[in-house]
Amino acid sequence: MARFEIYVTYKKGIFDPPGATAERALQNLGYGEVDSVKIGKYIQLEVADGTAVERVREMCDKLLANPVIEDYRIEMFGEA
Repeated sequence: MARFEIYVTYKKGIFDPPGATAERALQNLGYGEVDSVKIGKYIQLEVADGTAVERVREMCDKLLANPVIEDYRIEMFGEA
């Protein structure tokens, strides 16, 4: 079994509503040193050994991320 970890974040220049909300909340709680908060998704995908990273990239482009507004990074663990 191979494992891929996928980190999805908004592209540069795309407004991050959850990040902006968390940033304001932290500042309101007295954490004035906070300049910016970015919030994304973490996906752990277990697939059959031999599954190519290109196949996982295809899954990301079609379902797991929105390539119009999000970037993603794939890390591979185990066999592939």
